[in-house]
Amino acid sequence: MLLDFSLDQTLIIALLFVWAGFVRTGLGFGGAALGLPLMLFVHNDPRLWLPIIGTHLLFFSGLTLRTRMHNVDWQYLRRSSVYIIPPAIIGVFGLVSLPILWLNVFIYSITLFYGLTWLFNRVIESRRKWADKLLLVLGGYVAGTSLTGAPLMVAVYMRNVSKDQLRDTLFVLWFILVSIKMTTFIVLSVDLHFPAALTLIPVAAVGHMLGLKAHNAIMRNDLLFKRWVGGGLVLVSALGLWHL
Repeated sequence: MLLDFSLDQTLIIALLFVWAGFVRTGLGFGGAALGLPLMLFVHNDPRLWLPIIGTHLLFFSGLTLRTRMHNVDWQYLRRSSVYIIPPAIIGVFGLVSLPILWLNVFIYSITLFYGLTWLFNRVIESRRKWADKLLLVLGGYVAGTSLTGAPLMVAVYMRNVSKDQLRDTLFVLWFILVSIKMTTFIVLSVDLHFPAALTLIPVAAVGHMLGLKAHNAIMRNDLLFKRWVGGGLVLVSALGLWHL
């Protein structure tokens, strides 16, 4: 079975990667934030899942962007990267050095925060330039540690990038951040579980295609979708923290 898991566990993993792929393209972000907490119930070490998620994100974001590079806000991407990339690099070193328990508490706590904001329709936003910079720095660090920093950075990008360019610009940002993470993994000799990642690509492709088809519908019903997902995230995160 995949990664020495049982047949039942392998089927659950397949469904979770369908879900992650669906969220990634349906919303344009959040595949890791909404998928990783569930994966930790199957195996509690995020260092197993993050290289696989990273490989998928590189593959599918590259696939999506191959004809969309003209629709990227390169100017804002360059300006914001100054605040995102350095803390993201620091976060990667935290990922490979911190104890598993600390990482899991961190991931479930961040996910619980996202779930509560979505469930109660509390928007993460900033109205000052210093607050924008703070959210970008925090989002970069969280992304470096666990790939779950997207909502923090999206809160800033939504105010500074036009809606029709937002998803493609975010995909380029994710591609850059994951490239840094994967390169650091290679330098530090972290197992990328590449065969497992390749095996799961067709499974994640199902979610990717469903997300592409559902993107416009999700955007039209953004509040309802996020409330349902937020409620699920609160439940999953609370169970995860209680189990720890």
